[in-house]
Amino acid sequence: MNLFIVLLILLNVLAVVLETVEPVGAAYAGFFHRFDQFSVAFFTLEYALRLWSVTVRPRFAHPVTGRLRYAATPMAVVDLVAILPFYLPALGLDLRVVRSLRLLRVFRLLKLTRYSRSLQTLAAVLRDKKDDLAVVLYVLVILLVLVSSLMYYAEHEAQPNAFSSIPATMWWGVVTLTTVGYGDVFPVTPVGKVLGALTAILGIGMFALPAGLLATGLIEELHRQRGADRAGAGGGAARCPHCGKAIAEG
Repeated sequence: MNLFIVLLILLNVLAVVLETVEPVGAAYAGFFHRFDQFSVAFFTLEYALRLWSVTVRPRFAHPVTGRLRYAATPMAVVDLVAILPFYLPALGLDLRVVRSLRLLRVFRLLKLTRYSRSLQTLAAVLRDKKDDLAVVLYVLVILLVLVSSLMYYAEHEAQPNAFSSIPATMWWGVVTLTTVGYGDVFPVTPVGKVLGALTAILGIGMFALPAGLLATGLIEELHRQRGADRAGAGGGAARCPHCGKAIAEG
């Protein structure tokens, strides 16, 4: 069943992509629509069964509030977003809004997280390192504002159109800190060039921080999972094959 659901999710994403190819989308519009109907019916049934049976878990044991609490969990929200665009036209929304909401079908790809242990491991790493990543993001925002302000005062007189304001200069700050360097906006004064070089070097160092945090967190999580697997194989407490937590007996 898990394999079938994963395959159906991937086929749905492929259908959304192929629909944007004009000859294919026009020629097979009926097929894509029927496939979408089948997929929505299946995902709706899956969502309803999950919502109905979730009360067997102690955390969601209450027949009403338990189900409402489960419906607010991230994965349940993803399940709902995956099917919601199909039902929205029945509410009489503007057709332009409906067409844009059809793009939300791509969110069905997020349902793969439920069936992939690797994606669950990545999600656990992000949860574990969220405070550290928030600090790095905070520092990056401060750095962006600082270098954009300095570059504005260094280049505004020489290039009033390109560096018209500090918010406009932040475009240059983003592409330079990320070392993308599109070349549409660049400094021409000596001070601006020195500042631009320093900003590019700082960008390399700053973006190495989250990569190091995620790599460290991933190694720690893999060691934790392997230790749990060895404990389960060695006669310890039984472990859930999906989340790795100990299964309480009785």
